[in-house]
Amino acid sequence: MTEPHPDEPRWKHDGVRVIKGDQLDPNTAQTPGMFRQAAINHARVGAQKIWAGTVTIEPDAKTGFHHHGALESVIFVVRGKARMRWGERLEFVAEAGPGDFIFVPPYVPHQEINADPGEPLECVLVRSDNEAVVVNIPDIDPVEKPEAVYWVDPIHRHPG
Repeated sequence: MTEPHPDEPRWKHDGVRVIKGDQLDPNTAQTPGMFRQAAINHARVGAQKIWAGTVTIEPDAKTGFHHHGALESVIFVVRGKARMRWGERLEFVAEAGPGDFIFVPPYVPHQEINADPGEPLECVLVRSDNEAVVVNIPDIDPVEKPEAVYWVDPIHRHPG
């Protein structure tokens, strides 16, 4: 018989954590047309270098133009149709659907869009830090004028 590991009590309470889907925390930065819930962050599980949660985006909603500083972001599309625009003038565009991953590197100017006018976009979002860094870019001159629906709030400002 082996002796108990000296770290067993610590690992019991500070080891692997399972966050049930119905126990996500909506106490996150919220924006109109977008509903975020945290699963993994410092407050909930003590995470030091990562944030993970879900986001549901209303039909036709979109962010203003922004970047996330030094953070890296990964978006996994669960349901719906995502459109991403990025670049100095948002000149690049790509779409993603269920099962697709989107990677947003540090400092890349971009805009997230629910490209479906009739269905919500549901995603899992993972960021490389616990800080909610959003740098709005008010003076961008996009190659294609944005549609009329925006997420407008203190975090995502209207670009016009």
